[in-house]
Amino acid sequence: MQTFVSDDQILAYDDISPSGGHERTIVLVHGFASNRNEGWKRTGWYQAFERRRIRCIALDQRGHGESAKPHESEAYERARMAGDVLALIDHLGLGQVELFGYSMGARTALAAALAEPGRFSNLILGGVGGAMIGERALPAGNPMAQAMLADDPATITEPMLQSFRQFADEQGEDRKALAACTGAVNPPFDRDAMAALRVPVLVVTGQRDSTAGDPEELAAAFGDGRAKILPGCDHFNAIPHGLTKAAVFDFLDGVEDDPWGR
Repeated sequence: MQTFVSDDQILAYDDISPSGGHERTIVLVHGFASNRNEGWKRTGWYQAFERRRIRCIALDQRGHGESAKPHESEAYERARMAGDVLALIDHLGLGQVELFGYSMGARTALAAALAEPGRFSNLILGGVGGAMIGERALPAGNPMAQAMLADDPATITEPMLQSFRQFADEQGEDRKALAACTGAVNPPFDRDAMAALRVPVLVVTGQRDSTAGDPEELAAAFGDGRAKILPGCDHFNAIPHGLTKAAVFDFLDGVEDDPWGR
């Protein structure tokens, strides 16, 4: 495990460089209640990027994995989490990189790209769609936080909340930190800034992902966005699926040359 400091938080990351050198570098940002090992290593992404001679750098977002786990919701404001991605790039002295975020990690990745667009050559947003656009007010009572803090998971009746709670328990995550993470209040993404983002954007989402909304709606919000819908996949099984890897590598192969001529 390697670590760096961002916003006074000690965060963990992996830096996987192919033997014999690499030609490209991608930063990976996992989803809620996951971590770098579960989201990227166990699901085969490390090996897949290594075979492609792509250096991959994956952090544990704050509140997850081996990173710091504050219990205050303010610590999980999107701007701070996006700042962690930028701080990692600074820590490693990287130039322009590719960026791939899944689910909550897609929101972090988009926020980082909007804050510092010149740092990224392209952007991949997984497990998200049109629901990501616009205001995202917390549901009354914050049921996700309630699910994370429930003494008995058998009392959770909503299937999606059950799935996230089970996933958090399986990973041994700090459920108080996860509950705090769900309580962060964030402004909506700036539609004008999204439209002006001068990088190719891939939105890749499972056909059965009930949480995401329409991926084509989200892709259309960017100046150079395209959507890939994965047949038969849901929010949880899309990330390890071969269809997701095929979509991502087809996209990366297609954007190796900068279409904007920078």
